[in-house]
Amino acid sequence: MNIRINSFAEKFLTNKSTLKCLEKISEHGTSFVAGTSFVMSTTIRPLAISLTPDTQKENKNYAIANSFGSGIVKFAMVEAVALPIENAIKKIDKNPNKYLNSKTLKHLAKSPEKISTSKAYKFMTQFMKLGAGLFMAIPKSFLTVALIPLFLTNQSIDKKPNNKNTYQDITFTGKISNSMPKFIAKIINNEHLQNLAIKHQTQDKNLSKYMSATTDTILTGSAAMLINKSDKIEKDRKKPLIYNNLISTAITIIAGLTLDKAISKAGSNLVEKFEHLNLHNPKLPKFIEGINILRPTLIFAGIYYGILPIFSTFIAEKTDNFINKSNKV
Repeated sequence: MNIRINSFAEKFLTNKSTLKCLEKISEHGTSFVAGTSFVMSTTIRPLAISLTPDTQKENKNYAIANSFGSGIVKFAMVEAVALPIENAIKKIDKNPNKYLNSKTLKHLAKSPEKISTSKAYKFMTQFMKLGAGLFMAIPKSFLTVALIPLFLTNQSIDKKPNNKNTYQDITFTGKISNSMPKFIAKIINNEHLQNLAIKHQTQDKNLSKYMSATTDTILTGSAAMLINKSDKIEKDRKKPLIYNNLISTAITIIAGLTLDKAISKAGSNLVEKFEHLNLHNPKLPKFIEGINILRPTLIFAGIYYGILPIFSTFIAEKTDNFINKSNKV
């Protein structure tokens, strides 16, 4: 393999901490995405919105309140669903013979020991993990919109929210913890779903970004309808807030998918080198899965929470003013 790389990069790609991080991201992909959103939506995005020039303070406040509410609700709700699923799949990974039938093991892999390296199995389990965010999209919109007036009333947008006791140490025990692996195993044991996974297993590297794009589309669409119907949000602030969300999501998805494709193509040699360096590590499939989650998550978050807020808040207000003036003519 003729791929040149400097010694520092080679050490980084084989570093135990690096590999451990990628493994954790693979096992807790949805938690990683939700955690990244939480941090960015309660720090970077509010700061960017507050710096938007030539924009009414009230529109900024609503946008910041929306950012806080979205980040907090997404993290709390997604974790409530994602953690049991992630932990259940981890148990199945460790003991496939206990949960999966012999037909499934033979269909997806040659032996129980090789199930963790099966691309079809990884596609199925990763889809279920990331699906937690998709499943909670509409309920999240309801709570986010409901929280906006509360943040404004309590002036929570001017300071960091006190989340000390909100969702720390989320754990699941008892019947939920014990029954979830069996429930997940039933899904994996379904032959029709196995065939679908085998058919699409080569799309595993694109799964995270497309799931994120779909989830964001549902979130934004449902939030727009709820904001428009809300009687607790000032009428004059509804459209700028809706435009802000629509503009941010549309540009993020288009730019994010384009940039991710370019970076993925440019970095293909580096990933190939990474695979070569860690070829004999049994956890290599998890590391690759972690990379495929990490890359689009950071790209989408960087665009949506860091780069776009100033422009989307500004453009949203100007769009609202333009439409209002046009309607009066």
